[in-house]
Amino acid sequence: MNNSLSFELFWLILTILMTSMFWIPYIINRMLELGILNALWDRFGVTDTNKDWARRMMQAHDNAIENLILFAPLVILIQMTETNSAATAMACMVYFFARLTHYLAFTFAVPLLRVVTFLIGSGVQIFLAITLLSSYST
Repeated sequence: MNNSLSFELFWLILTILMTSMFWIPYIINRMLELGILNALWDRFGVTDTNKDWARRMMQAHDNAIENLILFAPLVILIQMTETNSAATAMACMVYFFARLTHYLAFTFAVPLLRVVTFLIGSGVQIFLAITLLSSYST
């Protein structure tokens, strides 16, 4: 059994870590706006922010999670089926940077870049799916 981490899994782990930290800035903003106790005491999660960037950041975080749900199983299946290649490794790295750029573009309201980076991430997912399907043999 090979215990080394593939490039695909490496980029998946970095993507998971990055996505898991996207909430930090907008929660700090809420604590600054509402006070720490009020921000923590929100039982129903309905507090809103006065900052458009924080609202967009929360939407970008939600979008990153929605796409991670698609990306992660594809990477794991690439690993399980041993269909790893230089192209799949590069695709996973591109996905990481596309999602990071999408998060920043969404936060800072850069419309064209936001859409392009979303499409790049979606393209990576399609590429990984096609790679898996092309390895299918009956």
